[in-house]
Amino acid sequence: MLHLEHIHHIAIICSDYNRSRHFYTEILGLKVIQEVHRADRDSYKLDLALNGQYAIELFSFPDPPKRTNNPEARGLRHLAFAVKDIQASVQQLVLRGIPCEPIRTDPHTQKQFTFFQDPDQLPIELYEI
Repeated sequence: MLHLEHIHHIAIICSDYNRSRHFYTEILGLKVIQEVHRADRDSYKLDLALNGQYAIELFSFPDPPKRTNNPEARGLRHLAFAVKDIQASVQQLVLRGIPCEPIRTDPHTQKQFTFFQDPDQLPIELYEI
């Protein structure tokens, strides 16, 4: 049997590199590990860490196709971050102009969660631990 250790990273393709870079670093607070501009491809690759752990590769490409809006479509459904205080986390996002859905309670775990979107409408979940 294959023995997986942990998730290494999540790759996201954005439509506006500077806007998404700002969102993931300034709004969500991920730290830049490395930023590479690939002139031959007219694209960027930004490696980001969360709490010192490699987490997200943010890519830009010229004219990437749009994401389907249906959350039940095949592919990545959403990206989820664990938070200790969901009320405070939502308040911080709202203060920065990021609207969030109303906080809900998972009927199976009794944990609270909510969703918001990145600049390309990728659904992002906050899940209280």
